[in-house]
Amino acid sequence: MENIGFIAGNLGFIFLMTTLGAATVLIFRRSMPEVMHTVFLGFAAGVMVAASVWSLLIPAIEAAVEAGQVGWVPAGGGLVLGAAFLFVLDHLIPHLHAASNELEGPKSSLKRSTLLVSAVTLHNIPEGMAVGLSLALALQNGNDPALFAAASALALGIGIQNFPEGAAVALPLRQEGLSAPRAFLAGVGSGAVEPVAGLITILLAGLIAPIMPWLLAFAAGAMLYVVVEELIPEAHLSSHAHAGTISVLAGFLVMMILDVALG
Repeated sequence: MENIGFIAGNLGFIFLMTTLGAATVLIFRRSMPEVMHTVFLGFAAGVMVAASVWSLLIPAIEAAVEAGQVGWVPAGGGLVLGAAFLFVLDHLIPHLHAASNELEGPKSSLKRSTLLVSAVTLHNIPEGMAVGLSLALALQNGNDPALFAAASALALGIGIQNFPEGAAVALPLRQEGLSAPRAFLAGVGSGAVEPVAGLITILLAGLIAPIMPWLLAFAAGAMLYVVVEELIPEAHLSSHAHAGTISVLAGFLVMMILDVALG
């Protein structure tokens, strides 16, 4: 029962924060101030980079070494596979970023609003996997409270950066002409994939235990791909590039402190 509460609390938190972010569409009439949008993107990028290192890659190396493997092999291999996975999805799934009018992926007749939601939903998958893997690792080593704390720290960090992600979905949809309630629901829906991906990962934990180091690094690679491909470039497209840079560093610092202090 305690494990169920642990899982529900952490997965529920990351979903709640996306919901709260999407709710900003009910506050701002049409759009978020550009500087705030830049800060949100940068902060999310910094959190994801730090989470990839402290919460995923380092545990992957440690788990591999404990299993008698060469630590950098699953860490490096998984990272490459995770980035390659997102690269392939980028080219297979039609999507559109709010800061661009250029369709990515195959040609599609889908509405622009649908394509905008697809873009964020796409990179929410590895975030949900990352939290699920961290929770699964903690559950598989139930006598180590440090792993439970580290899993909660990752969920806390991902949840914090989910707030701007929820806003980054809902507000552009409002600008596209959707009503505030519909834009809010779309933002909530885009974030629902995270707890679902996390729960599926946990349910498969028994089967994936032997390759856990590879999967931890896989999630890290996928997240880093999103950061380099989308978040940081978008944060520097506006006239507030310095704010974007500072917010990346702030996000990295916050996630690093959370992981070290709680782990």
